[in-house]
Amino acid sequence: MTRATLDKQPHEVASMFDDVAANYDLTNDVLSLGQDRRWRKEVAKAVDARPAQKILDLAAGTATSSQPFARAGAYVVPCDFSLGMLRVGKKNHPWMPFTAGDGTKLPFRDDVFDAVTISFGLRNIQDTDQALRELYRVTKPGGRVVISEFSHATWAPFRTVYEEYLMRALPPVARAVSSNPDAYVYLAESIRSWPDQPTLAGMLQKAGWSKVAWRNLSGGIVALHRGFKP
Repeated sequence: MTRATLDKQPHEVASMFDDVAANYDLTNDVLSLGQDRRWRKEVAKAVDARPAQKILDLAAGTATSSQPFARAGAYVVPCDFSLGMLRVGKKNHPWMPFTAGDGTKLPFRDDVFDAVTISFGLRNIQDTDQALRELYRVTKPGGRVVISEFSHATWAPFRTVYEEYLMRALPPVARAVSSNPDAYVYLAESIRSWPDQPTLAGMLQKAGWSKVAWRNLSGGIVALHRGFKP
């Protein structure tokens, strides 16, 4: 098993991420031309973690995305269903409470977290609607969700160039820097098939989140969605 399919069978996706775990952060930095660092900063601002708050970072991988919340003094739980990612993360950050978990059935009680966040992982969960309901379930009333995900460029000419990059340039670049380049072909295809910004906002509202809004980054290549639990 080297590449997941777009029906997103959990064991296939987990296996794919296990394969790329060792060089995952470096590969992302190269493929995004360094933009992933800026995106992480914007996520940290949107989450606005405070000392003693409990933060769930779902699809945290190696917990690179979790570090800004920890530095802010929050208690952050990095959760992922790829054991390979968790092992690499635990080696790099042994003090963090890494937790294995499926986004459609989270291993946490109701109303636990002040904020829940997922960066570039919602797209890889088999049942998006169920994942949004689970994030809602484990969030305290008054708590918030922040989702950072690849989306659709808002300017048509740029969207065409971007999609060409995804399907033509990304695979050869991935072959040069990744331990499993086929995984990045799946990732490119999953980005193209992902719902646009208004559609995802509607899915959040359907799951129960209120005051849902989004903000585009990098011309809509990435979108930050936020909502609150009443």
